[in-house]
Amino acid sequence: MINRRKSRQLQVGNVKVGGGAPITVQSMTKTDTRDVQATLLEIWSLEAAGCDIVRCAVPVREAAEKLGEIKRQIRIPLVADIHFNYKLALIALDQGVDGLRLNPGNIGGKKFVMEVVTLAKDRKIPIRIGVNAGSLEKDLLEKYNGPTSQGMVESALRHIHILEECNYPEMKVSLKASDPLMMIEAYRALAEQVDYPLHLGVTEAGTPGVGTIKSAVGLGALLSEGIGDTIRVSLSADPTEEVRVGIDILKSLGLRKGGLTFVSCPSCGRADVDLVKLAKQVEDEFKTLNEEIHIAVMGCEVNGPGEARAADIGVAGGRGIGLIFKNGEVIRKVPEKDIVTAMREEVDKYLLERKAAKEAAGASA
Repeated sequence: MINRRKSRQLQVGNVKVGGGAPITVQSMTKTDTRDVQATLLEIWSLEAAGCDIVRCAVPVREAAEKLGEIKRQIRIPLVADIHFNYKLALIALDQGVDGLRLNPGNIGGKKFVMEVVTLAKDRKIPIRIGVNAGSLEKDLLEKYNGPTSQGMVESALRHIHILEECNYPEMKVSLKASDPLMMIEAYRALAEQVDYPLHLGVTEAGTPGVGTIKSAVGLGALLSEGIGDTIRVSLSADPTEEVRVGIDILKSLGLRKGGLTFVSCPSCGRADVDLVKLAKQVEDEFKTLNEEIHIAVMGCEVNGPGEARAADIGVAGGRGIGLIFKNGEVIRKVPEKDIVTAMREEVDKYLLERKAAKEAAGASA
């Protein structure tokens, strides 16, 4: 059981962040925000993948002016990502965004920060302070001889104090680095000094292979200690992959339920089927399934039957055949070449039966 760090709670649109609320998964669009249709298509894909909050880059005025049109056509909260230009933040707020990613120390002075805060206060629009090891202030780089966790924390506290002086506690904080150990140390240190919600991320983590590993290490270490209220996995990939990895990290720690749980054995010399190929085929078949279901693919008679029986739908491979399990019982024996098709048929049938059972229970209540 993970004991979560106590933090303030924010409201980002219709989603609560911090204060014991479920940990949310965020992503960021990779389209030009001025291209509304392309941006919407990406956000709709993110929604289908289970994304809780989405962020859009706002580098120019035209992008800020498109946010309202985008906001009206999506179901999840929209955050505007802004650097240096406070006027873009004012436009974004007028367009109805649910949050800002904005560092108060780099938009031109306290006067401009107060303009943003005054407009944000009416609707309690939260501001995320986003510290990045790659863009620390020059004096901190000189003080600490380069980017360090200490410099990141000092930078965050500077920005935090600006908003506190403006009497605006509606903030969350991130301390991102491409080095998992550096970000872990930074978040641990800041978590002891403030009670604001923390947004976790290993920035510029890389391609899905290495990026997933670095994100799982950095986020997993902190989440297991109860640190973190919302997360983003940063990958050089389709943003839906970021969401999938983020959800899997939370599920592996028991911090999120629902969606697909997929398990498969690593294979060994006992396997009588091409388990690696079969597992990949089954995973690809169901990777877009956004339903709560446990699917297992096992390769032999040692652990296979037990693991398959623990799943809602499972398969245990044998010599040229597959035993299909449903709720712990063998229901079909199919040739190896037909396993994926049979799994799809049984999963679809299982979901329909479960839906019908829920509707019947609701009708009789």
